[in-house]
Amino acid sequence: MNRTRAARVTGAVLLATGVVTALSVPAFGAPAAPVTPTGSDTESYPAELLQAVERDLGLNADQARVRLASDQKSSEIAEAAKASLGDAFGGAWIDQASGRLTVAVTKPGLSVTGADTAVVKNSLTQLNGTKSVLDVMNAPKSITSWRVDEKSNSVVVEVNKNTRDAAAESFIATARSIGSTVKVEEVAESPTTLYDLRGGDAIYMGSGGRCSLGFSVTGGFVTAGHCGTTGTSVSGYNRVAAGSFAGSVFPGSDMAWVRTNANWTPRPWVNRYNGTNVIVRGSTVAAIGSQICRSGSTTGWRCGTVQAYNQTVNYPQGTVRGLTRTNACAEPGDSGGSWVAGSGFGQAQGVTSGGSGNCSSGGTTYFQPVNPILSRWGLTLTLG
Repeated sequence: MNRTRAARVTGAVLLATGVVTALSVPAFGAPAAPVTPTGSDTESYPAELLQAVERDLGLNADQARVRLASDQKSSEIAEAAKASLGDAFGGAWIDQASGRLTVAVTKPGLSVTGADTAVVKNSLTQLNGTKSVLDVMNAPKSITSWRVDEKSNSVVVEVNKNTRDAAAESFIATARSIGSTVKVEEVAESPTTLYDLRGGDAIYMGSGGRCSLGFSVTGGFVTAGHCGTTGTSVSGYNRVAAGSFAGSVFPGSDMAWVRTNANWTPRPWVNRYNGTNVIVRGSTVAAIGSQICRSGSTTGWRCGTVQAYNQTVNYPQGTVRGLTRTNACAEPGDSGGSWVAGSGFGQAQGVTSGGSGNCSSGGTTYFQPVNPILSRWGLTLTLG
């Protein structure tokens, strides 16, 4: 059951324990009680899912159960706070050590029920505005991505330290001239899209190559845009004709959907790679800091945390905007696969786009959020 918990935003009138001034870095107010699910708020999770979380996130089964339920509630509070606060909303994130949700606000005296608050200089609207300026700039390949980092209240530009050149320095200088909100981070690798897919619940393109199925929708399923162009034929895991790409966008975004034929029935399932399935219940967006797992045809189940929304990634094939950044690993063969979070891992998040690193040494993986895919083509997620 998807229990919605509204966030109550209040303006404290001369009742604060101290004066909080707006700073460019978060200034934490009095702590709120953490969201601690008990009793019926926690659900039974399959052992295989808990094992994946334990392996990748260092939690035992009991800790994982409580944390997953807490992340779901915190995500709902964050979404409600964003809607209620408007331009005073500066972002939200879950602390990995405590599990607490923090909501950033631009006006002292505001509080959010069920969350800590941090007073910041820039609203999320302002940060997204700065990022949108970067989005229309011509980035060299050595600039690997840029994103809004809600926790640091900044826009972070990533540059490959091994290929950093004059063009990159020019881009960085221009970005910094936009405002003090822009920060630069060096990375060791550039992200790539994940081709050469194999194994598991794969789909096969008539033009060549394989990808993973994302989520079932009425009349078909969604996957990554780089897997195929509109009109490309698709076969299922058993090589039986499945249909064709009815819509595809890449670069710019990395989204697509396949309209299937009568041989296929959409099901609300995500493959656990153990003969059983996760049941999709909805698509509530997981808050930054939430635990998240992905399913892919090469590396199976892998877990991590949500690190940032709305990241722009500069792939060799072109720039993609609006991706979500995670520290879960992925490898070639996982593109288009499912990302799930929340209670029972039942909340659909998105489809694998690309990343850097691998599942031996770790890495960064990006996914295309699912809700914009549904909105673009008026699709309905298949739910259980």
